[in-house]
Amino acid sequence: MDLDLRKLRYFVAVAEKLHFGRAADELHIAQPVLSRQIRALEQDLGAALLTRDSHGVALTDAGRQLLTDAGPLLASAHAVRRRVTVAARGSRRLMVGFRAGIAVTAAVRQFADRHPNVLVDVRRIEWDDQAAMLLDGRIDVGFVRLPIDEAGLRVTPLYAEPRVAVLPAGHRFAGREQITEADLDGEPLVWHADPSTQPTRRPHPNAGYLVRGVDETLEHVAAGRGISFLARSATVFYSHPEVSFVPVPDLAPEQVCLAVAASRTSPVVEDFLTAAQATAEVTAECGNYEMWQLGNGVVSQLGGVVPGGI
Repeated sequence: MDLDLRKLRYFVAVAEKLHFGRAADELHIAQPVLSRQIRALEQDLGAALLTRDSHGVALTDAGRQLLTDAGPLLASAHAVRRRVTVAARGSRRLMVGFRAGIAVTAAVRQFADRHPNVLVDVRRIEWDDQAAMLLDGRIDVGFVRLPIDEAGLRVTPLYAEPRVAVLPAGHRFAGREQITEADLDGEPLVWHADPSTQPTRRPHPNAGYLVRGVDETLEHVAAGRGISFLARSATVFYSHPEVSFVPVPDLAPEQVCLAVAASRTSPVVEDFLTAAQATAEVTAECGNYEMWQLGNGVVSQLGGVVPGGI
């Protein structure tokens, strides 16, 4: 029996809202129709997915498992539709996603030598959408930073990047040549995810601001709302008059990886991955401020990449 993706999409709407009426409104269908579709899906799978009583709607164990599996499956189907549409137009296009501070220029140039007829486009991604954009086909390849939900993805380590502390300009350690992790113990942290992803051995108190990107981090730190930690490349690609970057050598480095959807099989994508791995050293050094201080002669030897350029 083939799984009906339309019924699956209906189920996800109900499972996320735990309310048939609101789910029906979102799907623009009548509630009785939605109820029949959910019952039909339960019959197809031979399992009850939802319980309905006077207290409301709840997921069964089978329903929770289906909700977990449904996201990548629906995203994969959406990605197929995107790729077929592109192919039907007769265009050859590769969309490369990258996190802040990762210069993809060297990989793009090496790939272009082998595939001059493939248009390579680039798109900025953030910590909270990097997996979703790979799964639903908005990007074909991603230069991602860990952590990332690896379900449905093929993730390959590329290089590790040292971290720096991000401090308000008036902080007691601002301008230091380097500090230790222990120097900042207990200071409120402006962070982009849950405390378990903090790079320190002991978690910092949460400053209370959930940030998506580097720009937001710098603004909060500049306002004195806390400190933060960023990859070393922030010192090359970003600056702020009210912020000081200070190396923290004993802090765990940030891992940069290549990621593609596990279901994606394409010689073009594989060739880009090969180019990215071959130029990983150049990409890593683009985030090294000390290298740029040596002058552009070194840059030319590494492949002619400039900070922020693409």
